[in-house]
Amino acid sequence: MTKTYRPWPALWALVIGFFMILIDTTIVSVANPRIMEGLHTDINSVIWVTSAYLLAYAVPLLITGRLGDRFGPKKLYLGGLVVFTVASAWCGFAADINMLIAARVLQGFGAAMMSPQTMAVITRIFPPERRGIAMGIWGSVAGVATFVGPILGGILVDSLGWEWIFFINIPIGVVAFVLGWRFVPALPIHSHRFDVPGVILSALGMFLLVFGLQEGQSYHWGTIVGPISVWSLIIAGVVVLGIFVAWQAAGRNREPLLPLALFRDRNFSLANAAISTVGFTVTSLSVPLVFYFQLVLGLSPTESALMLVPMAVINTALAQPVGRLVDRVNPRYIAFTGAALLAVALVWYAAIMTPDVWIGWLLLPSAVLGLANACVWSPISTTVTRNLPQSQAGAGSGVYNTTRQVGTVLGSAAIAALMQIRLAAELPGGSPTGVEAAGVLPEALREGFSAAMAQSMLLPAAVAFLGAIIVLFFAKPNQTVPWSALGGGPPGGAAPGQEPAEEPLN
Repeated sequence: MTKTYRPWPALWALVIGFFMILIDTTIVSVANPRIMEGLHTDINSVIWVTSAYLLAYAVPLLITGRLGDRFGPKKLYLGGLVVFTVASAWCGFAADINMLIAARVLQGFGAAMMSPQTMAVITRIFPPERRGIAMGIWGSVAGVATFVGPILGGILVDSLGWEWIFFINIPIGVVAFVLGWRFVPALPIHSHRFDVPGVILSALGMFLLVFGLQEGQSYHWGTIVGPISVWSLIIAGVVVLGIFVAWQAAGRNREPLLPLALFRDRNFSLANAAISTVGFTVTSLSVPLVFYFQLVLGLSPTESALMLVPMAVINTALAQPVGRLVDRVNPRYIAFTGAALLAVALVWYAAIMTPDVWIGWLLLPSAVLGLANACVWSPISTTVTRNLPQSQAGAGSGVYNTTRQVGTVLGSAAIAALMQIRLAAELPGGSPTGVEAAGVLPEALREGFSAAMAQSMLLPAAVAFLGAIIVLFFAKPNQTVPWSALGGGPPGGAAPGQEPAEEPLN
């Protein structure tokens, strides 16, 4: 018996939950001062409200992606949605900073359960010739959420209080759960033996690497405690992940957590590299930009976030048209255009970020960012999943989301370090400490501060250009890898005794 799926209602149900978990990676940033005041804590502690979420989100992605293959992506998605929503309520009711950080860890784990499943379901219910538009919508959500977070956060904090950046997730989570339960199909599961050593090695390696990169700036890239330094954690993380890869490659009579055979597909490997550059760029570009808007131009948090509205509007408007185009032409041309425009927009920002610029000029590169985002997410997401066997959809989605999240962490760490270096070089006295503490920029410092922020924008521009080069090497869509070569069996095939999918996906 063949089961008929309704892919579009499922996609929209998944998009709501995916948007919510991505919003929470950035929404807290504008609320930090109010959280410090409300919970009577210091800046080092409040930074962990964001860091704990990102860490708990990034570390388990490989594992939760594989769990979706084993137990079903719908079960993992809905379970993660419950965890995320309950944790959001806990965040809002937190009585002290330690309770808030603990709640954010639980929230991040819920997000890690959900994120790979959204992409895995899209991969399995949309055939390749219709997957571009679906991935366009999915990708536009990822792009817009990065910038909508600070806007929504500013409005909620100014009007209702910092707790509401978390309470808002409760009704959204309930609606997302009902829609997910109703419209997301229970797809056939595949019998997998669970690789316990692989789980331990991947989790430990990811924790050491992500923690080191994420917190390096907080410890000035030096000693954390005793003989343990930031660099020792990063090196240890790389070594452990190397052991993990060796363990996956050496397995004979077991099923690996990370099927390395997926990387035989050139497009899968290149798309993972490309999305890490996109994650790096999108995360890092907003940091110097928002500092410039607030400290140089004197905009409020909400006003500075509104400067990115052209990006959000154009990105959203073009998601479906670009997705349809991806289904008809070689995705590498669209991805190259998007990545190149991303670099152009950032260089444009760098050229006009001065203390006396007319504010209207700053809306133009924001509009180019919107066009770039619309062109970059869909073709990369479609390319990485096009040849995935259904039995490996969760694992492949976990790898993809992991590389994106590692790119995000790298971008956050790198831009913070570069900003500090350029501020030290451009400001009188060579130290940005006074500016950071004051929160208000004296007239005499605005020129140097603007120059430092403009120079910092060139780093994400360079990484975006690297992404443009990578996507040029995508293979044509018809140059597919046989399903058997990737270890997945026939497309649409299910485990013995289980229901096959409706449509073949090759």
